[in-house]
Amino acid sequence: MTCFCASMETGPRAQTGFDLALTEVDDRLLVEAGSEAGHHVLEAISLSPASEELIGEAAKCIDACARSQVRRLDHARLPQALYDAHEHPRWNDVAGRCLACTNCTMVCPTCFCHTVEETPDLSHQQTAHARLWDSCFTQEHGYIHGKNIRPTIKDRYRMWLTHKLASWIDQFGTSGCVGCGRCITWCPVGIDLTEELSAWLTSGSRSSVTERPVEGT
Repeated sequence: MTCFCASMETGPRAQTGFDLALTEVDDRLLVEAGSEAGHHVLEAISLSPASEELIGEAAKCIDACARSQVRRLDHARLPQALYDAHEHPRWNDVAGRCLACTNCTMVCPTCFCHTVEETPDLSHQQTAHARLWDSCFTQEHGYIHGKNIRPTIKDRYRMWLTHKLASWIDQFGTSGCVGCGRCITWCPVGIDLTEELSAWLTSGSRSSVTERPVEGT
């Protein structure tokens, strides 16, 4: 199991922001509506009301799931800890392992990087302006006016992790990581962001940078 959502306080039970939440209990499903749209769906289908016994069993399953998670992410010192680690040598270590394959960003539920593509028709009289899903790990994504602002894998991994766990908090008031662990599961070289963050926190900051870097816009 790569999930660490319990330490991020985002799961395993959905609290808000959902229409329907399904909890598997043996051969049964407990369905909970979390929005008006979800209630409309439940009203339109024939389901038996959940018994107190089933609700209790579901709660035990969710609690067991949370306790079974072996990974944790200590976010008490975020976002400042990552800003302070901007010049930490650990970035070179992780960059030496990272393939920039984009797997982590492709499976992340909160990544939203995109590119824009113009496709003209054969007459060159009209063009389609389309926004396409992209990844900040691709070299092309960092090109701005003929210059690549993130030319190395180190630059790109640092931008991704710092944005996800630090500047995202400044932008949106919450962490960009929900603790699903998908990036860990799909990384072909086994990079684990919980291990990376732990290494920075336990070794302390080695940065000589005094100004906050701008990561992720």
